[in-house]
Amino acid sequence: MTKVGVFGANGRVGKLILEDLKTTEDISLSSVYVRSELDFNVDPSVLVSSDINSFLNACDIVIDFSLPEACEALLEAALKHPKPLVIGTTGLSAHQANMLQQASEKMPILYATNMSLGVALLNKLVYQAAAALEGFDIEIVEMHHKHKKDAPSGTALTLGESAARGRGLDLDKVRVSGRDGDIGERTKDEIGVMALRGGDIVGRHTVGFYNDGEFIELNHTATSRNTFSKGAIRAASWLVDKEAGLYTISDCLEL
Repeated sequence: MTKVGVFGANGRVGKLILEDLKTTEDISLSSVYVRSELDFNVDPSVLVSSDINSFLNACDIVIDFSLPEACEALLEAALKHPKPLVIGTTGLSAHQANMLQQASEKMPILYATNMSLGVALLNKLVYQAAAALEGFDIEIVEMHHKHKKDAPSGTALTLGESAARGRGLDLDKVRVSGRDGDIGERTKDEIGVMALRGGDIVGRHTVGFYNDGEFIELNHTATSRNTFSKGAIRAASWLVDKEAGLYTISDCLEL
């Protein structure tokens, strides 16, 4: 039985992970990390601790859906006490991304901005379309609930990276995330990544390829956050016995 520690259990996805672990075979909840206290109850056999080392020692693998600063603290602790990590926290800074890369040299880490099977396949399709549809303009639009803190979403940026790789481009050099005023015509290589926020939208991503006379749009809509929690649990089951390295959700799903 694989013992899972959940980091970020008070969040929307964190709570669902705890619920989904109750009905998943061969993997169970063993520890929960909290900065103050949980706002709900868990089984008395589960360690609930604000001591990160005790939390790590009580589990075989960690699933993290927290905030960038909390994820950084987790990586710092894991560098001293290596443990397989499934990380779904988005909005990481360059420093935090470098820490993640450094930690992956000592332990297996699966990092994904989106844990769903559909988005993993969408990234593959976007790469193929970007490579095949030479000359088509690429625009990405994402919609999320009003409480989401980072924009554009990590998923949208990953889709942008897939499109840029298909074109042999560096997304950081061609990404446009806002247009206003007299900015001139759209450049040939730019990739638009736009964010909309409102209501309780779980997540919707559209990648469009636009040309004179025709266009193609690829869409993914998440209707439940259980898509992400179940995907993270599946990833943990797959990752727990892997060698050190940085893995993706596509590796887990063998896409």
